[in-house]
Amino acid sequence: MKEKTLLVTGFEPFGGKDINMSWEAAAALPEEIGAYRLVKRKLPTVFRKAGALAIGAIEEIKPDAVICLGEAGGQSAVTPELVALNLRFGRIPDNEGQAPRDEVISEGGENALFSTLPARKMAEAIAAAGKPGELSLSAGLFVCNDVMYQVLEHLKGSEVPMDFIHVPADGEMTAEEIAAALTVAIESIG
Repeated sequence: MKEKTLLVTGFEPFGGKDINMSWEAAAALPEEIGAYRLVKRKLPTVFRKAGALAIGAIEEIKPDAVICLGEAGGQSAVTPELVALNLRFGRIPDNEGQAPRDEVISEGGENALFSTLPARKMAEAIAAAGKPGELSLSAGLFVCNDVMYQVLEHLKGSEVPMDFIHVPADGEMTAEEIAAALTVAIESIG
């Protein structure tokens, strides 16, 4: 059986923090999970640029699936996302000082794009394994949503499925606990 490649991305710290749990969790993942060999990339927390770099990594690596990770403060579960909206809104500035207000991501693009990996199945698998996991209906409007929308639009019509998963911010779960939940989610997609 051909080994499959899974691209996993996480973000650099933002908002004056020293770490971003999405990257800490990505780094804590093993090199292989099930049938997948993982390739990990760190993205800048910058509107437009992060999505472009994720797409560049997809073009370079040619993965069989993509999971992008981001952190969500005040959240205590690992949450696969169902929907990305065609909208940018920075309630705080990104790492280059940008705080767009109700800006369209893709002119002429669909209002929303749905995950092409089984988000609900992944969330249920995490919960069934006794770990904190639940489905999230929207990736928000910050850089996480920007990346999810750009990548889903780029992959549209391809056979490469993608989802975005939010993880708790620092202090809610350890990187190892998050990585264990993510491992269950990845195992569930086959």
